[in-house]
Amino acid sequence: MGQSQSLTLAGKFAASKIKALRRNNPGACGDFSLSYAPFENARKIKMLEATLSQLEQLVSELVQQNQELLGTNQALSTELAQAKDENESLQLSLMEQEEKQGATVARIQALVERVSAGPVNA
Repeated sequence: MGQSQSLTLAGKFAASKIKALRRNNPGACGDFSLSYAPFENARKIKMLEATLSQLEQLVSELVQQNQELLGTNQALSTELAQAKDENESLQLSLMEQEEKQGATVARIQALVERVSAGPVNA
C-alpha cells in the first residue's frame, strides 16, 4: 500500500465516522450540528451563565427592595409612636373636658333647683 492509498483510507474512515455521528445525532442538520457534545456543553454553560446572571440581578433587586421596605417600616414605626403619643394626649384632654363639663352640669343643675324651689322675695 502506498502513502496516497493510506491517506485515502484514513479519509474514508474519518468521513464514515462523521456520517455515523450524524446518523446517531437527531439534532444534525446539514453539514454542521450544534448538538454535538462539545457544542451542547458550551450551550448549556452559556444558558447556566445567563441564568446565574439573572439570579444575581434578581437577588440584587430583592436586597434593594428589602432595604427600602426596612426604611419604610422604620418611618411607619416612628409615625405610629407619634400617633400613640397624640392619642394619649387627646384622651387626657378629653378627660379634662369631661371633668369641666361635669362641673358645669352640676352648677346648672344647682341653679335649676334654686329656681324651681320657689319665688325669691325681693
